[in-house]
Amino acid sequence: MSDQKRSQRFIKLIPLIICIIFGFTYEAFAQSLDVRPFNPEIDPDINMYMNNWRNSQPRKTHGGLIERDVLYKGNPEKPTRQGAVLKYVNRFTHASLYPRASTQPVTLSGEQEIFYVISGNGTITSGDRTAELYSGIFVLIPDKCSFTMTNTGDDFLNMYLIVEPVVRDDFVPEKEMIVVDENKLPILTTTGHWSMIIKQAFNLKKELSVIEYVNAITFDPMTIGQPHSHNAGCEEVWTCIEGETLLFFGKQLRMQTPGTAYMIPIDGNTPHSNINHTDKPVKLLYFSVFKFLEEKDGIKRSKD
Repeated sequence: MSDQKRSQRFIKLIPLIICIIFGFTYEAFAQSLDVRPFNPEIDPDINMYMNNWRNSQPRKTHGGLIERDVLYKGNPEKPTRQGAVLKYVNRFTHASLYPRASTQPVTLSGEQEIFYVISGNGTITSGDRTAELYSGIFVLIPDKCSFTMTNTGDDFLNMYLIVEPVVRDDFVPEKEMIVVDENKLPILTTTGHWSMIIKQAFNLKKELSVIEYVNAITFDPMTIGQPHSHNAGCEEVWTCIEGETLLFFGKQLRMQTPGTAYMIPIDGNTPHSNINHTDKPVKLLYFSVFKFLEEKDGIKRSKD
């Protein structure tokens, strides 16, 4: 039997596999998940909570970057446009810099920018420090810092950009940019939500003002994340970077390909789980805001 036919047979079996999994775990989820059949009149339209940056119009920022929205400001309870679901994070975009091009100097005010490089080569300079940019590099530009970026290669320098506001009264931004190489980060856990292999770049306890975590997450072949839902005050975003996952989202299934991100509806009844149905690892970029948490570890979260 050819690999293509095996793949087609497996895909047909996926709904049965999911039913078996949830048959064993029903008691654990019955208390928190809506067990009624899908009803478009009352269930969230999950397509509104997903978007691929390729669907968005480009715009120029930083005097040279080309940004396209992945997810952006809107109403997370009832979005009126696809991807307009963010409440706490200022914006989440895909950013590209043309070959051999540079940005203009930019000084941040009232916000912090987090870059995650996915392809290409370049440099970033802030103050008297210059760092190399290549796949797997995270860069945090703190509030009040100035920086420029240069593409040193013949291909586009491609990144994701997460912009968070600085709104906590007790928050003290870092004095200079922070560069983290994902390839050198230790593995935080291999069992997050059952099977997530997590590497953490930044978190609220140290460098961030609003965002709780910024992680690179890998799923090994034939593994599944624990399905769960979220309530109001949560802003959890998953973006496919490498590979392809089968997304169990609400009461439906979607394919999540590179460039596609989703945020979980905050109704407490919409489960989500990424399933790696392929024979290769898949990687996702993850960030989250948990505003519903009470004061923790000396961190005072600002009011909405």
